[in-house]
Amino acid sequence: MVEIVFSDSAGGSLKLAQHYGSGEYCGGAVGVIINHSDGSKPTKAEIENAQHEFEKRERIAWEKAVPLGGNINDVFSFNLAWSVGCITDSGVGKERLAVLKRLFSTYPRDIGKAAAEKLHQNAIKSLEAIRNRAQNGETLRIWYSNVPDEMCGFYWLMSLLKGWKLSSVKVVFIKLPEWEIEDETLIQQNSWGEVEPGKWHCYLSLQKAVPPALLQATTLRWAELQQENAALRAVVNGRLQSVPENFYDHFILREIAAESGEFHEANLIGRILGKYQLGISDSWLALRIEEMICAGKLESVTSAPEDGPSYHRILKKTI
Repeated sequence: MVEIVFSDSAGGSLKLAQHYGSGEYCGGAVGVIINHSDGSKPTKAEIENAQHEFEKRERIAWEKAVPLGGNINDVFSFNLAWSVGCITDSGVGKERLAVLKRLFSTYPRDIGKAAAEKLHQNAIKSLEAIRNRAQNGETLRIWYSNVPDEMCGFYWLMSLLKGWKLSSVKVVFIKLPEWEIEDETLIQQNSWGEVEPGKWHCYLSLQKAVPPALLQATTLRWAELQQENAALRAVVNGRLQSVPENFYDHFILREIAAESGEFHEANLIGRILGKYQLGISDSWLALRIEEMICAGKLESVTSAPEDGPSYHRILKKTI
């Protein structure tokens, strides 16, 4: 079985899931972080209790898990941010590399350039390997969700599969549910990167074969999106749509308005990602905030460290 995901975090979790729960549980070193609202330091007893509770949860998760099987060479991750920028490439071309470089421009030049090129090259090699394995009769299993990058990735891959014209290719997919109930608690996980290794097996019952009608519909929709070639794509009312570059600015501006005085840009971005669950990357938010700085809406108070991302700095409002 060839496993396909659309983020490195999902790929890492899926690789662990292949053998998670196999054999006896082996605990390890556990580090915990405890914050008190009054700023006081946690006691030794509090730390030990937190470590014990974490260890207990890990043991239970291990014992409940069912290993997916396979090996890490079966897992292919396309962390290509297809919801952002130009999508006229038919495969993984220079235009996608340019988008990745733009997203990684929030990091020091050499680091960002190298990271973008590595993702691009890995994707090219992975695509070739997947095609070869499909030609040899192996089944492709695609994991995706309503997060824009994952849904775009699914549509992109469907378009490629149809273009390959492999009559014998076997394709199945599993879409992450928008919500589920666990121990009378509502659980919402937006992307496969948020799923714990011990939980992947729980979704196998949702696996479906890709019917010809779905392959045709996703291919046509991706072609429409390619023709529109907008700055962004988002999932609106369950449908993949082209949206303007400032689509997420409202959420950024809302959180900036709640700030008083100077604030740390990284904390702002983290709060936006956690609070609104937009399914967009921190790099895109950083690029939009940079536009706001250029427009004079914000001012940089400090500079970011030379070896860190640009959003590790202090900002203040100017209007």
